[in-house]
Amino acid sequence: MRLPPRHLLIPMIVACALFMENLDSTIISTALPSIARSLGEDPVHLNLAITSYLLSLAVFIPASGWVADRYGARTVFRAAIIVFTLGSVGCGFSDSLWQLVATRIVQGIGGAMMVPVGRLVMMRAVPKSDLVRAMTYLTIPALIGPVAGPPLGGFIVTYASWRWIFFINIPMGLLGIALATLFFENVREHDAGRLDIRGFFLCGLGLAGLVFGFEIAGRGAVPWWGSVALIAGGAILVGLYVLHAGRSFQPIVDLSLFRIPTFFAGVVGGTFFRAGVGATPFLTPLLFQLAFGMSALSSGLLTFAGAMGAMLMKTTAAPIIRAFGFRTVLIWNALLASSFLFMTAFFRPWTPHILIFSLLLAGGYFRSLEFTSVNTLAYADVPNARMSRATSLQSMAQQLAMSIGVGTGALVLHLSLINQSSQTVRPEDFMPAFFAVGLISVASIFFFFPLSRHAGAEVSGHRAAAIAQTTSSARQSGGAPQ
Repeated sequence: MRLPPRHLLIPMIVACALFMENLDSTIISTALPSIARSLGEDPVHLNLAITSYLLSLAVFIPASGWVADRYGARTVFRAAIIVFTLGSVGCGFSDSLWQLVATRIVQGIGGAMMVPVGRLVMMRAVPKSDLVRAMTYLTIPALIGPVAGPPLGGFIVTYASWRWIFFINIPMGLLGIALATLFFENVREHDAGRLDIRGFFLCGLGLAGLVFGFEIAGRGAVPWWGSVALIAGGAILVGLYVLHAGRSFQPIVDLSLFRIPTFFAGVVGGTFFRAGVGATPFLTPLLFQLAFGMSALSSGLLTFAGAMGAMLMKTTAAPIIRAFGFRTVLIWNALLASSFLFMTAFFRPWTPHILIFSLLLAGGYFRSLEFTSVNTLAYADVPNARMSRATSLQSMAQQLAMSIGVGTGALVLHLSLINQSSQTVRPEDFMPAFFAVGLISVASIFFFFPLSRHAGAEVSGHRAAAIAQTTSSARQSGGAPQ
């Protein structure tokens, strides 16, 4: 069997790691009641298994770039998969809540290194002219994991033991280690410098406070002031880190990367877009199951349409971006993707399922195109020597964006349910939440407007396509290109 070219094979390997992490982080939510019964715990307490993973992820992501520079990207990527897989095995064999929480923290450490470092390997291996196509392989698992996790988790706990939701990571982890050994280069920086310990604690704990605060907002797990205190504390620590980074010679997170216009637009604009549409995997299943009365399986089959739309995008992203350029695609596609988010607010139990499926399919396509565009643009002008810090910073932004999106959706939904007089959940109760996250998504366009028409042209090929078209027209008319 003939293998794909190396510059396409590497993104596929990294995509498998990303899929494993995304699937694992969502599949557990469906299994929490079964795990609680097995361990003899209150299901509410089992939320610690989710939050401990997220906190571990948030704390250690900032260090991923420095660790890769210091010890080599292939070495760290393989070690991260091993840690993540061993953490999964530990979760599967856990007999108490605190064993589960401890092993989920181990998983989070592995996940914090696995995806950013894998993305770094890809950025250094793939020519910029092929970056759009390579990035599509990373976008698809990010969309499939959240929608496939809940129905798969429901299937496993229904027909097997909940422990298998963790054991299924073993074969994927072993395959990832083998493929990384065969095809990854152990790229490293000769002068990685010293680890910024103070910056690590300020940034990691600040990000953890923000992520945890937004995650529990509106869920009733803690009093409202608890969420506010966590978010405020996290914001203060991040502010202190910004002051620290301005005085540090080699800060653990390089904020000067934001001076690159394409990186700023891709990360900050992408954060707004991702925060808005990132609430979809949380809100849509709740709408279908609580307001429409669907089963978890029926809901999962409908929401999987978004993942199918993402897969359809794979072959069309590069031609679209080459034809129109990043700026045009990012602005108009953000409006299109957000419009499908607004449409979801008008779904009702009597809406034909084929119409719901079609709209979710189209929404998934445009969301995936936007993710591919912002993720690619962010790295378009980043020098190779700073790529490790860029991947760490973007991974932090992505983690924070998802938490903000889910937290905002949960909070607005919670307030909507409080204000309604009926004891039953109605489809109308979800409208404010969908509109709120949709507006956050639309706000991303304000960060794309300042971009040049030819921003990221080396990656998109847009300027080359325009020159070729002008040359062809001039030849046909018998003149010379201007």
